[in-house]
Amino acid sequence: MVVPFDDNRLLAHLLGEYDSHLALIESRLGIEAHAHGNVVTLTGPQPACEIGREVLNAIYDRVRKGESVSAGDIDGLIRHARSGAPRNDGTAQIRTRRRIVTARTPTQSDYIRALDRHDLVFGVGPAGTGKTYLAVAQAASYLERGLVERIVLSRPAVEAGERLGFLPGDMREKVDPYLRPLYDALYDVLPPEKVERDLESGIIEIAPLAFMRGRTLAHSFVILDEAQNTTSMQMKMFLTRHGEGSRMVVTGDPTQIDLPPGQKSGLDEAVSLLEGVEGIEVTHFTAADVVRSELVARIVAAYDGAPTMSGLGSGVASTLARGQARTE
Repeated sequence: MVVPFDDNRLLAHLLGEYDSHLALIESRLGIEAHAHGNVVTLTGPQPACEIGREVLNAIYDRVRKGESVSAGDIDGLIRHARSGAPRNDGTAQIRTRRRIVTARTPTQSDYIRALDRHDLVFGVGPAGTGKTYLAVAQAASYLERGLVERIVLSRPAVEAGERLGFLPGDMREKVDPYLRPLYDALYDVLPPEKVERDLESGIIEIAPLAFMRGRTLAHSFVILDEAQNTTSMQMKMFLTRHGEGSRMVVTGDPTQIDLPPGQKSGLDEAVSLLEGVEGIEVTHFTAADVVRSELVARIVAAYDGAPTMSGLGSGVASTLARGQARTE
């Protein structure tokens, strides 16, 4: 299969340094790809070559727009093409002044679109699927475009199987260790000086979940991370903080609950009660959506298939089952 391109000047960006993009396409699809002149020749099974052509054309479109393309982006394009999703849907993106964040799986595309269309979105699934990062990127985009006045980040202060004891410092210093993933995402999508300035002025607010009661969060983009570690009462309290002109995102992994034994997770209950309610969208991620690394994907798949999964409780099992059903 021969795939031609119009502008030879863009081919270096299309092919990658030392043809690294072609090498990645070859290894992922099990085909051979050779560039000569302004064409790329693909050799292998017809379906795989069709996917390769679609991916190459998508890379070329991005390069022509001046966008950079990484190995992760190419992996995402391959996942989208393999999924058979309608091409007119495209690959969802979030734009901030510092970077363009592109979905790397079809579920991520659905999630990004849900973040833009619904007032309350649940992102449920394993680690490494981009639930929190995409939510923070969308919050940053909304803040930059003036669609919200501030960002509120919250997380239950529950240790992962450890007891850290007393933590010194002011409130921000006490909760910083728990909110580090949210900070990392903020610094990745916004200039560091803006993050620091907005933290000082309160435009970006760190709000421990325990201190949210009684507040009404209007014109805000509110993110609750690690929501599997909320109790039923905490989750209800948080969700009812929603105010005029606000967006809320709740993320969590129901297989990593750190609550005391016998304590029911508020995340599973909320998803069961609210899925299908107008204005609310639930996006279920699976091991197939892990983008952190191939090793993480294999680890998640191994744990998902382990017999001990049955010991995690009916709530977790039901959440995972719903996510698997939607994926299939």
